[in-house]
Amino acid sequence: MNSLEKKLDKLKNILKGLDSVIVAFSGGVDSAFLLKTARDALGERVIAVTADSEIHPAFELKDAKKLTRKLGVKHIVLTVKALSNPAFVKNPKNKCYICKKYLFSKLKKIAKEKGIHHILEGSNYDDLGDFRPGMKALLELDVKSPLLQAKLIKADIRKLSKKEGLPTWNKPSCACLASRIPYGAEITLAKLKRIEKSEEFLKSLGLKQVRVRNYDNLARIEVLKKDMPLILKEKIRTKIIEKLSKLGYHYITLDLEGYRTGSMNKNLGKG
Repeated sequence: MNSLEKKLDKLKNILKGLDSVIVAFSGGVDSAFLLKTARDALGERVIAVTADSEIHPAFELKDAKKLTRKLGVKHIVLTVKALSNPAFVKNPKNKCYICKKYLFSKLKKIAKEKGIHHILEGSNYDDLGDFRPGMKALLELDVKSPLLQAKLIKADIRKLSKKEGLPTWNKPSCACLASRIPYGAEITLAKLKRIEKSEEFLKSLGLKQVRVRNYDNLARIEVLKKDMPLILKEKIRTKIIEKLSKLGYHYITLDLEGYRTGSMNKNLGKG
């Protein structure tokens, strides 16, 4: 048995040891693989719950609904008004803790109402390498992270997802739209919508992995390094300038370091 097979076997054993579960299901790579594996292990004792919120791109909910139908998993869509929380809107460094504490407290209530014994979420082993204050909320609420427990990294999950025929195996990584706004800058619906529309447009040009980091009237675009020649083609560059200018950005920049997760955390603890 190779290393990946051992990790998968450990994951299956973790899941089989649980009586019934709610899976916090975003529709992304990690939570999709977790949901599929949990469904295989526990059958109908699995419920998927997806948050419908201003801070999440609309396509994520559509993808989540489509996949739960395909897997035959009961699906609950939970409306979450993140911007109704003044502490979150202020965008402190621990905003992910505030958000996850609120969201998973709601999931705990659903679990109690449905007689479900455990709540699962899709953090993977790679996530330990970034600043993730939301992990504290998971620990406080006894939310389990089986992919992390099995030491599965993102590359493992993509490989196993492809083997299982999951359409998410090569889906670009996604994160809440609020993660594009610098800490301390107020999170508003207008900013979130502008970021979402900007990223949707860039993807329509053939760019798959995209982030538009929002600095008031300045946009810092992150794409994969291999995609930089495309974005710099005169015709494409002009289209981007025209579209993002209409959306309210006065300065439109390309980050020469390219796409990377957690780039907004770069200066944490400095100054």
